[in-house]
Amino acid sequence: MTIYEVAQRVGVSIATVSRVVRGHGEVAKETRRRVLEAVEELQFRPSRLGQSLAEGRHAANGIVFPDLSGPYYAEVILGYEEVAAELGSSVLILATHGRADPDRKVLDLARRVDGMAIMGRTVSDGVVAQVAATGMPTVLLARPPVGELDTVTTDSDASARELVAHLLGHGYRRFAYLGDPAESPDVTARYDAFRAALVDAGSPPPRAPLRCAFDVPAGREAGQRALARSPRPQVLVCANDEVALGALAAAQQLGLSVPDDVAIVGWDDVMAARYAGLTTVRQPMRALGATAARWLQDRMVVSRFPVRREVLQTQLVIRESCGQHPVDMEVS
Repeated sequence: MTIYEVAQRVGVSIATVSRVVRGHGEVAKETRRRVLEAVEELQFRPSRLGQSLAEGRHAANGIVFPDLSGPYYAEVILGYEEVAAELGSSVLILATHGRADPDRKVLDLARRVDGMAIMGRTVSDGVVAQVAATGMPTVLLARPPVGELDTVTTDSDASARELVAHLLGHGYRRFAYLGDPAESPDVTARYDAFRAALVDAGSPPPRAPLRCAFDVPAGREAGQRALARSPRPQVLVCANDEVALGALAAAQQLGLSVPDDVAIVGWDDVMAARYAGLTTVRQPMRALGATAARWLQDRMVVSRFPVRREVLQTQLVIRESCGQHPVDMEVS
């Protein structure tokens, strides 16, 4: 059944039926009752695409990622798309890594969608503000707040302090950090929290981070550099699990035993980390994407929600790579 059959049954225009179905606009009480009765009798279910075309919308929202490679981003996307699908929206995904003029790409995407989620250090705060100034519903994830936009992030401080307490309790005192905090607000928060926890515990802070990309090959190369230092670090703390898996490979190539010769820890708790026995900080990756999708839908429907800022909790997961032999022991 289409909207035309409903309108014909009641003897009103399709515009009147549309106003009743959407709950917008003035319609006489008796007319509304008759339209709703016809909708029920004919089992009319409005097409979201049709509604979107009638209302000048796109039936899609966009999400901007730094990159699409790696399990971390894949998990966030899964969480986002699952909720978007439940809500009947399609998703346009833009990855800015390696693209010429990402600012223009993001502004172009904003003209093709009904709302936008922006993750990490993909574009500047100025571009984010420019998107929001058009009235585009916008949600930020895994990056600091910009203006009055909804922002969802994950906790780094509490888990970093638990991690440092665990490592110091094992007697470790020489640390190296692998990863480039300047490339990601999320990694900046991880590094700052780790460094502050060491200082607060009275332990010397690590030397400057060994800056590298957030993938396994880069982690292997950075791990080799770190393990060539004298004195050799006792612990390699890695910006994410992929870097940590590369560092594990570097230690094996050098004939070093993990954790007897060097301990290695990561961040995220991707699937491979569990099989590798890697101590890490579990991130609520799917929940991060799902929260952004729900909040964006809220903003697209009702623009006057109070500004929301949420920090999702993380969890330290102790495994073999830092001296704890029972696999997957969790510290809440």
